[in-house]
Amino acid sequence: MNNIVIGIEGLVGAGKTSICRELLKYIPNSIILHGGNLYRGIIFDLMSKKGIDLLNLKSNIQNIDIKDLMDKLKIEIKVENRESVIYVNGIKIDEEDLQSKEASMAVSIAGESADNTHLYVFARNLIDGYKEKFNVIVSGRDLMKIYPDLDYHFLITASLEERIKRKMIQYGNNANYEEIKQNILKRDGLQEKAGYYKVYENTIEIDVTDCKSVEESTKKVLDYIK
Repeated sequence: MNNIVIGIEGLVGAGKTSICRELLKYIPNSIILHGGNLYRGIIFDLMSKKGIDLLNLKSNIQNIDIKDLMDKLKIEIKVENRESVIYVNGIKIDEEDLQSKEASMAVSIAGESADNTHLYVFARNLIDGYKEKFNVIVSGRDLMKIYPDLDYHFLITASLEERIKRKMIQYGNNANYEEIKQNILKRDGLQEKAGYYKVYENTIEIDVTDCKSVEESTKKVLDYIK
């Protein structure tokens, strides 16, 4: 039986990463490639090591070849415990650093500004390589352009209020409702400007606004997977 590739995209805060991790329980011999974390690794290094802040990020990364930058920063992807992780110059980057509010905003800015052409070729070859041994779940943006031969392409959506609520839970005691709301709206705008959130002929849109748990959201996805 041939292995499959499942692409999971989603609106900011809709829960695509949680759904991907839950899918590991149900799809045998599967791994997750967190596509967005490639960008996050690059951004983390630029901001933490090179001193580039959000205000100057766009001018520093405008039209830059992201794959070339990835190579220069010695960023690597490895799969550990069935999920991809990011190493920068041989040092593993913590998930908490990759998923911070500042990093998330920076990734949206970078995605709209940089040249992804060679990065997409790299990602396509990476997926093909892993597909030889595993069922591959890819979490990220612009997945149909990166890998047009996806067996399934899901777009996870939820209402703005529900997404704010989920981000409030994620950020815990430091969460500020209005700040998170504006952050989501700004990131939504950047994603749409970059051409993400596009619905293709084979895209399966799944609204998880009323789902009370990640298990319930994942069940909606599983209903479409044969």
